[in-house]
Formats: sequence, C-alpha cells, structure tokens
Amino acid sequence: MDSRILELVEQYRSLYGGAEPEIIVRAPGRVNLIGEHTDYNDGFVFPCAIERDILMVAGRRTDRQIRAYALNFHQSTTFPLDNPPHIPQGRERWSNYLRAMTSVFGNEGIPLIGLNCVAWGDVPTGAGLSSSAAMLIAAGYLLSAGTETEIAPVLRAVLAQKAEREFVGVNVGIMDMYISVLGKKDHALLIDTRSLTYEAVPLPTAGVSIVIADTNKKRGLVDSEYNTRRLECEQAVMLLQARLPEITALRDVTLEQFERYADSLPATVRHRARHVISENERVLESVQALKSGNIERFGELMDASHESLRSDYEVSCDELDAMVAAAHSVEGVFGSRMTGAGFGGCTVSLVADTAVETFLQSVSAKYTEATGLKPVIYVTTAAQGAERLR
Repeated sequence: MDSRILELVEQYRSLYGGAEPEIIVRAPGRVNLIGEHTDYNDGFVFPCAIERDILMVAGRRTDRQIRAYALNFHQSTTFPLDNPPHIPQGRERWSNYLRAMTSVFGNEGIPLIGLNCVAWGDVPTGAGLSSSAAMLIAAGYLLSAGTETEIAPVLRAVLAQKAEREFVGVNVGIMDMYISVLGKKDHALLIDTRSLTYEAVPLPTAGVSIVIADTNKKRGLVDSEYNTRRLECEQAVMLLQARLPEITALRDVTLEQFERYADSLPATVRHRARHVISENERVLESVQALKSGNIERFGELMDASHESLRSDYEVSCDELDAMVAAAHSVEGVFGSRMTGAGFGGCTVSLVADTAVETFLQSVSAKYTEATGLKPVIYVTTAAQGAERLR
C-alpha cells in the first residue's frame, strides 16, 4: 500500500479509537496544457491530471455528523450533514469544500451518512493546479462511497462545479472538476465545455516530459480580475450579436468573423475576445499536431497561447513571464506557457527528456536571479483520474 495511505490510516486509527477506515479515495490535481480562460466561454480546453492528489480515508458514523481532520493543517472540524454552515474565515476554511459537497448532495437528494475522515494532499494550494477541485471531487467520492451510491462521472464534475459556485462562492468553469474525475493515464482530454463531451488524446510516453514550474508568486488579483474578464467576454458577445445574431458565446465566433468586426468593439473588449477566439483555434490545432506526432508545432502553439494571455488577456505577470523566458533559454524545450487563472501560479512546459535535468537547474537559477523568488519545479506525467481505492 502507498506509504501516504498507510500514514493516513494510522492517523485515522489514532483519532477514532483504533478503528479501521472502510473507505479510501483519491482525486488528482490538473495542469492545462493549452486552452486558458476558454471554459467559461463555452470553448475547448486540453488538460491532463497530474501525479499529485488529495487522499481521503473514512469510516461510517451512526449519527448525521461529519468529523474531518486535515493532516496538512493539523486541524479538525465537525459539522452536520443537514444544512452544513459555510465557514467565512478562520482555521476551518479548508473544510468548506467538504461542506460544499455535503450541501449539494443533500440539496440534490443524494443519500448521505455520517462519516469520520482524514484528508491529506500534495496538490499545492494557490498554484493554479486545482487543489480545490481535487478536494471537491475527493469529497464527492467519499460521500457517495459512504452510502454506496453510484454517480455518473460527468455528473460528479457538474455537482462539484455547483458546489464551488453556490457554496464556496467562486464562479468557476467546469474544466478542473471534469479532468479530476475523467483524467486518463498517459492522455490529455480535449473537452468541449459546451456539450461536456471529451476525447482522450494520447501523450508521448517516451522522449517528452511535462514540467510544471511554480513561481511562488502569491496570486492576489485572481478573483476580482477573473470576474472582470468574464464580464468583458459577455460584453463582447453582446456587441458582436449585432453583426452575428446567431452567436451565444465567443466559442461561436471564428477568427475570420472576429477580424471582420473587431473594430466595432472597445479596445479592451476587443483584446479579450481575440484571446478567447484565437485560443479555441489553438486548442483544436494543437490536438491535431499531437495526433500527427508534431511536438514542435504543439510547442509553438503553447508559446502563442502565453503571448496571447500576456498581451490580449492581460493575466500574466512579471514572474510568469520570467519563468517562461527562463524555460526558452534551455535547448530541448518545445513550448512553455502560464497555466491556470494567472497573476502568479505555475507555468507548464513540454521538455525533451534529455533536457529535463538542465531545465531543473538552469530555469531555477535564472528565475531566482530575475525575481528573487525560489521556484518549485515538478516533473510529471498524465495521471489517472479520481478513484475509490477501498
């Protein structure tokens, strides 16, 4: 058994009178290879699950209470299954994701039973690798396992999105939850966020590595700027509908149509729309490049995505740009871009296996020299999505 699980089981026994946990679940974080800020515009995204996850172990209780312990924070919480209260601030805020899924399950009529549980994760928080989605999905698996309730995978993602929007209070797209549930080992998923259909696309299993570099820049503007970008995209749709009445989202606008009517949009709105529309086209082209084995073209599209996010969508920052520049200084890097909401967090790079060691040393040194910050760099492969292990 995984040593991490053994530690969780031992912690569970210590907390709950020597009892053995009946349920073990895991849910991974994710990295988006390309397709940023397109999901809330009904567009296309191309993420994969990563080898960092949230693990939870649990046993059933005889009352309608959840008692949970977060090993990362050494903190416990207890709350009722029925109408669990939201924690606006303080020590127990981490439990809002478990409370959120409990609330949504209750509202949806999904059976619930009291649980004792212990949680631990190595998905870094605030890095743009979807620790929150992993926690929501893991909590959903835990709760459904308690009553042996079967839930379809896509519905799990939809319920988790609902939980983060309505309980946690962040108006997120569905990509993070979707890939945490449906991720497939050695594959990325092309997800159509309008139809919620997907295609698993094989990633190279030799010769190329996915390298995630955490800038360690605290992201302070994400929530307010995220909401602003959503409003700007909605304004673009509303204005373009005067010329293109059939559209309902930027996903429906081709680059050719955009160029034809771009001058009718205010400058800022025009830039935002250009990013989303061109990014959707880059996602689709990148999938075709991958299928044809053209890693060089995939990397070029990653680079173009970063430039668009920097100049048109304006969600990059000096630290992300410095990390991308450091990556490009290494021979064997096919492409590099910011990933996640922006204003800090991580970059993702496709790196030839022969260049990974050089990347780890050179990029770290160059980034620290440029910013004064020490990065954390992870080498990963595409991992399996969420699962019940016991």
